[in-house]
Amino acid sequence: MTTLEFKNVTKIYNVRGSGQIRALDDVSFTLRSHQTIGLVGQSGSGKSTIAKILTQLETPTHGEVLLDGTPIPRGGRGLRKYRQQLRMVFQDPFASLNPYHSIRHHVERPLRLDKVVPSGEIDAEVRRLLERVKLDPDAVMERRPHELSGGQRQRVAIARALASRPALLVADEPVSMLDVSLRLGVLNLLADLQREQGLGVLYITHDLATARHFSDEIMVLNQGRAVEYGPADDVILNPKDPYTRELRAASPDPEEFFRTAATQAGGAR
Repeated sequence: MTTLEFKNVTKIYNVRGSGQIRALDDVSFTLRSHQTIGLVGQSGSGKSTIAKILTQLETPTHGEVLLDGTPIPRGGRGLRKYRQQLRMVFQDPFASLNPYHSIRHHVERPLRLDKVVPSGEIDAEVRRLLERVKLDPDAVMERRPHELSGGQRQRVAIARALASRPALLVADEPVSMLDVSLRLGVLNLLADLQREQGLGVLYITHDLATARHFSDEIMVLNQGRAVEYGPADDVILNPKDPYTRELRAASPDPEEFFRTAATQAGGAR
């Protein structure tokens, strides 16, 4: 069981001409293996700041992040090991893959860097990972990202994230750049991987409908503060904070969302 603790984290940015901006204000949560937490909020709520701190692209102003009770190392082998344990799927599959490299290269690179399998087994592991995300290796391995659809690119990004065999996955708005017809397939894939591999998933989104269906717990952020946190059904069906109620009122009906997505996905085939 892997446990990631985000403890009383505050992040303050010093902005020239604007003074200080408090992007996060004393935010705490715990993510464990076999669990999905939905992190919900509008743009500017602090969601992406949390992702940057977890991936060590930013450091907290106050508070700390612990992996299995130990603070995240700031450098060296310890930080590298942490980054192997926690991987990220970015929002934009168009920008997160290098257009000059093949799909084989993108999935193969973390296998080599993290020495996941012996060198003689790398090709077979690339194929296994691509098949795991429902892609045909023979059809995509030698292609460049621009030759794939948006949904296929995001599946490649997921395969790359899984290559290091992480325990935790941060999915930052993983379907917001995709057509509605492709979103349900990618979300279902992430849910299947979470269950089958026992991953802990932090699902970052502005969409309460998908957060409820794909999360065990939901945290709602507003202007850097956690205004609501609890089991997904409790947060959605019995919101206590006015901001959560506003988000729920502005969100599409979840059942209608999934019916529409399934219908469009069927038409896209």
